[in-house]
Amino acid sequence: MAQDSRSATDAQIPDHAPSADLNMDIPHPSRMYDYYLGGKDNFPADREAAEQVLRIVPELRMAARMNRAFLGRAIHYAAAAGLSQFLDIGTGIPTAGNTHEVAQRVNPQARVAYVDNDPIVLTHARALMAGTGHGLTHVVQADLREPEKILADPVVRKVIDYDQPVVLVLAAILHFIPDSDQPHAIVRDLLEPLAPGSLLILSHGSWDAEGEDFSGRAEQMKGPYSRASAQLHLRSRSEITQLFDGVELLEPGVVPVSNWRAEATPEEWNGSRGFYGGVGSKP
Repeated sequence: MAQDSRSATDAQIPDHAPSADLNMDIPHPSRMYDYYLGGKDNFPADREAAEQVLRIVPELRMAARMNRAFLGRAIHYAAAAGLSQFLDIGTGIPTAGNTHEVAQRVNPQARVAYVDNDPIVLTHARALMAGTGHGLTHVVQADLREPEKILADPVVRKVIDYDQPVVLVLAAILHFIPDSDQPHAIVRDLLEPLAPGSLLILSHGSWDAEGEDFSGRAEQMKGPYSRASAQLHLRSRSEITQLFDGVELLEPGVVPVSNWRAEATPEEWNGSRGFYGGVGSKP
């Protein structure tokens, strides 16, 4: 695939038009996550649900920050290792340290395809990328539960060359996929066409925190999320590790996001020990 350093607005690839229905009265996980991070791209329903969650798990603000920092370190590692294609699914509302910003800081020619199912995410992401100075970066509206449609999407195919290694990013998204929708199969199907040497960057919330069982509070969190557009499905550390089947885990394995190739302070570790992340390489 030929290199293309044009901006999203200049590349002449037709992004999919987002739905006009933003469902402002229904909490959305990506907007709630934006609130945890201190963002302003959320609505009263999102803030109300997020505050209910924070009363149950006040350390979730720290967990969200540590997950964002983990993502930045993992993306930087991938770009510094020479990988230049990124497929980020469930990207969430843009905030500091987006995938394309971290990757293109290392390699200005890095190519990024974002995928999310929330119209407000697409609107904000496209506004962010409207300026110059980006490598080829596009945003697509699609559902993680339909991996074959994501992989076949014409915009994704214009940005991503499956014959070359790809960085697949699934950060804080699979815990919104119930077992009935087969999250393991989704990851497997997304990895299947990717070239050897591709990386999987994945993080996931858990009730199985290091040193403590959060299952009681995890059960309480289901209440606020039950009214959201996607429900919460926390998993054990062992179940999260199984999502890396088919790739070789890089050191230090599946660990609290604050500890992935970083030295966490006690506050950072305590706030994120129920949020695991890891990076795996496809053989």
